[in-house]
Amino acid sequence: MRVITGSAKGIRLRTLEGTDVRPTTDRVKEGMFSAIQFDLPGRDVLDLFAGSGQLGIEALSRGAKHAVFVDQSAQALGVVRENLGKTGLLAHAEVRQAEAEAYLRMCPKGSFDFIFLDPPYRMQILEKIIPELQPLLRPGGKIVAEHEKSFTLPEKILNLRLQKNYFYGKIVVSVLTLEEAEES
Repeated sequence: MRVITGSAKGIRLRTLEGTDVRPTTDRVKEGMFSAIQFDLPGRDVLDLFAGSGQLGIEALSRGAKHAVFVDQSAQALGVVRENLGKTGLLAHAEVRQAEAEAYLRMCPKGSFDFIFLDPPYRMQILEKIIPELQPLLRPGGKIVAEHEKSFTLPEKILNLRLQKNYFYGKIVVSVLTLEEAEES
């Protein structure tokens, strides 16, 4: 696993070991970031379920201003810090140990332009957590979620509209965009 492009291009990242770990492949990551690359510079991002931190690190390498990495595993966050150190991006990052939903409850509204989600598939948490993410997004903000092909996101969740699905074999990357609230 490596940083694909930007200031840290080509740097190999450490991954977590174990059967519960499923790092995003370079092919999927390249497709994911190709869809949003021109919107990233100067933005604030959240890498929820950070794992090794590769999604937030890729965003920082491509010009995101600041990234918050959240994972409940101390071991995972140790790997995130190591990877941030290797890439020279630690000064643009905040690393938080917390269960995802607990972090969301304490996070200020309108904190992020992008939220990256790559939860363990067996958790089946996307439907529950996506509505909780809406208040954290700034207007026009995006959620980029990696999930199994067997799981389908609805076209609309609150004011989040499914912009596009990108298919990579058994993996799907869904991009949702926060729309303006409709006036009644």
